[in-house]
Amino acid sequence: MKPRDIQRELAESSAEYPAVTIFGPRQSGKTTLARSQFANKPYFSFEDPDIRIRVQQDPRSFLKEIAGGAILDEIQRVPDFLSYLQGVIDNDPTPGKYILTGSHQPLIQQSITQSLAGRTAILELLPFSINELKAYQRPQQSAFAHILHGFYPRLHENSMNPERFHKAYLSTYVERDIRMLINLKDLSRFENFLRLLAGRTGQIVNHSSLASDTGVSSTTIKNWISILKACYILFELPPYFSNISKQVIKSPKLFFTDTGLASYLLNLRTVEQVERDPLRGNLYENLLIIDQVKKLLNAGRRPQLFFFRDSHGHEVDLIIPDGRKLEPVEIKSAATFRPEFIRGIKNFRKTVGDERCSSGQVWYNGSARHDFKGIRIVNPLIHNDPETTLT
Repeated sequence: MKPRDIQRELAESSAEYPAVTIFGPRQSGKTTLARSQFANKPYFSFEDPDIRIRVQQDPRSFLKEIAGGAILDEIQRVPDFLSYLQGVIDNDPTPGKYILTGSHQPLIQQSITQSLAGRTAILELLPFSINELKAYQRPQQSAFAHILHGFYPRLHENSMNPERFHKAYLSTYVERDIRMLINLKDLSRFENFLRLLAGRTGQIVNHSSLASDTGVSSTTIKNWISILKACYILFELPPYFSNISKQVIKSPKLFFTDTGLASYLLNLRTVEQVERDPLRGNLYENLLIIDQVKKLLNAGRRPQLFFFRDSHGHEVDLIIPDGRKLEPVEIKSAATFRPEFIRGIKNFRKTVGDERCSSGQVWYNGSARHDFKGIRIVNPLIHNDPETTLT
């Protein structure tokens, strides 16, 4: 297994808690990570019907079998089992005994809250970060190649065709998991909804518009989005409006946690198509924002990130809290810096006040790194210095 950035946080968490729960989308590398870092522990997957039935029929006998600790994979398949595990942990709270993984939270969130509160650390593992891909020692890919391929580990480990991989991923994992969580009577309508979402990457959520275009109710759209967020297919970026008197947008933006899946849903099949697509700027923004999310999650931190937009159209793509200050970041897919790129940052600094706002950054797709009127201009894909991103 190539190194994962979350390994340090996983080791430290397992030294403090009797259980560590690793959530994340399917194929993000949860099982590989757990089995590699805790190779001495026995492994059980609750996807295996024989093991699942045994655990459901006689959980106490199974717990005696794993009294020394174990890796328990896909625990959302047996949510009631966690109540039994609670008693075992209370009798012997030795740190690091149990490593749990789950592909989606809805089925086990309540069980974790009720049964393992205070007994388990919770980590979230998304597909590879841009930094983790460097371990493969391939020629540096362009931003648009990253967008097209996405970051699922198996795709890169086996050098798979991205179109073939994402087609299988969509049908094998996404649609299967969704069917487990909601009563889908018309799968084609849901698939159309996913493609519509991809076409709205990085845009303000408009449930009514999506409902009209999909042919379902706004309530259904809200439910579908909630499930996709819980399954780590979508990430919702909230707006920043704290202590701002002027009228600001208070609806979130939606991004895909993997740009490769978004590209597939948009029918983009080559790097050149991504470069020419009208949504290239949105996809580039998606790429960099989700990579920042991964950096925070891999460090064991909540991704408290925001965007800003007021009623006059003034906008900043990303707001990163940095201690008591806010770091405004403008994201541009252009390879050439232009002075108007800083317009939104200047407006935001004026709105919130210089005492609450850092100087700001522009993340763009060029090669030069410099400062412009005190604002750092940088390509975070190639300029890997501590001031480029905040974690």
